[in-house]
Amino acid sequence: MLLSNVQTAHVRLFIILAMTTGARMSAILELRWDQVDFKHRTVNFNSPEHEQTNKRRPVVPLNQRALAALEDAARGALTAFVIEWSGERVKSIKKAVRMAAKRSGIPCSPHVFRHTAGVWMAQADVPMQKISQFLGHTSTRVTERTYARYSPSFMKDAAAALEF
Repeated sequence: MLLSNVQTAHVRLFIILAMTTGARMSAILELRWDQVDFKHRTVNFNSPEHEQTNKRRPVVPLNQRALAALEDAARGALTAFVIEWSGERVKSIKKAVRMAAKRSGIPCSPHVFRHTAGVWMAQADVPMQKISQFLGHTSTRVTERTYARYSPSFMKDAAAALEF
């Protein structure tokens, strides 16, 4: 497993957040503690400084694993940024993820975690509209084109129409 080959807490937290929120690497690395709402169990990936582009940054709910990881990290936080190392904001996580991937024998990159989150939601038959909103896609067409084929119910009615 990849997480068992991660040697530092900040990389572990990054991977957990990437897998449980489907957020882009830049959104996670720019995430500040004031964007985490522990009471309502949500993360707002829209920082006041971030200019909105076509790559939307949604507000997403936190599952139990993400919440626990964030609560643990918050207790030892030294900066305003969620992903920090040695009292400094982390600006790139690519090398650390690449090294963990090499140690585990699981090829991946920070963007793979986002795609995996989308695939897992589709495999759980989460409606495409919800996946689209969760990932911050501008339309469901992008989501359907990328993730619909992973949904167990996708085209089930088409197969049923061919029953004889």
